[in-house]
Amino acid sequence: MNIDKRKLAIQILAVVGIAMSIKLAMIYYVANYEKYALSSFCSINDFIDCDGAARTSVSQFLGIPLAYWGILFYITVLFLTFVDKLKNIKFLKFLEVFKEPKAYIAVLGTVAFICSMVLAGISLFVIKKLCILCVITYFIDLLIVLISVNCIKDYILSYKTTFCDFIDGIKHYPKTFVILLILAISFFTYSGVTNNFIPHYKKSQEIKKYFRMEKNPYRVKGNILGNNDGDVVIELYSDFVCPLCYAHNIMLHKAVKEYKNIKIIHHNMPFDKECNTTISYNMHPGACYMARAALAAEKQNNYWEMSSLLYEKKPVNKEEMDKLVDELGFDKEKFYKDLNSEEIKNYLNLELESAENKGLDSTPTMYVNGEKHVGILPYNELQKLLEKHGAHK
Repeated sequence: MNIDKRKLAIQILAVVGIAMSIKLAMIYYVANYEKYALSSFCSINDFIDCDGAARTSVSQFLGIPLAYWGILFYITVLFLTFVDKLKNIKFLKFLEVFKEPKAYIAVLGTVAFICSMVLAGISLFVIKKLCILCVITYFIDLLIVLISVNCIKDYILSYKTTFCDFIDGIKHYPKTFVILLILAISFFTYSGVTNNFIPHYKKSQEIKKYFRMEKNPYRVKGNILGNNDGDVVIELYSDFVCPLCYAHNIMLHKAVKEYKNIKIIHHNMPFDKECNTTISYNMHPGACYMARAALAAEKQNNYWEMSSLLYEKKPVNKEEMDKLVDELGFDKEKFYKDLNSEEIKNYLNLELESAENKGLDSTPTMYVNGEKHVGILPYNELQKLLEKHGAHK
């Protein structure tokens, strides 16, 4: 029995490619959905980091993870190596449109390799994280192309063959082609627009719109945020330098505009060694200074407007703080006297002790009627949480 060694080699490469893509899909899932999972074997350092690459926005295309595209590509290649036998089956006679499978494999492999090189460039120069398994698939793509053709002339001819056979297939099965085209366009439009197949990415995009806001459009004045008699009480622990807290603050301000029975109580939890002795290194320098500024603003009945400005401007010295004090029209002498007073320093220490006693180690952390939530939720999920606890629009 004669064995087509080229076809066998392509089949082996396709099977290895499927296995690699399945592993990449597993890494993608764990990296994005398993919060406390251990790092994968190919996450070695900040640069060689499969997990880090899987968490970036470039790890998907048209709302579908790249690993799934890889699985689809290698299955297609494997299918084309068997199509000559499959089209001899009576009910698969329509496969006769695939006249030159190796030519199609060469073209598909080239497209895959070009995409691989684009991804390699993005990895090296944009996200600066390299996935070892991805690199292996890049070489598999190249080998598939090289093995599928005999010479340069055959390679060039494969494009003409593929195009002519594609047109011929459309002529033979026009209705089938139109139906498949409509289904494909509909599916990829749906996946690309809704991101329902990558909910973690959809969630991050919903949150990012609040990060992009240069200022809090729902900013309020005074020491009360929400309804002082509200029965849905949110106790919030945050840090004015924390990026997530910035977006979270805007969401909570938006929520009190929409719901009538919410009350927000803010607790300062700065990750700054100036006042927080529980941390091992200085994560957010200046956060203690800002926390004391917010408490000093409370003495002049404008805690929440100052808080929003602190999130936005992040002043770290008197010159920068003066601009906020002037903008809010505070009594400047009283403000700085309060900011540096032992009373406010002691109060801030009590808040930090309270956070430590509760075992809190990250911001933002909030308690909604006693129910603990760490981190930030997309606004629609925050709404559901508040409504579950009885918030009324």
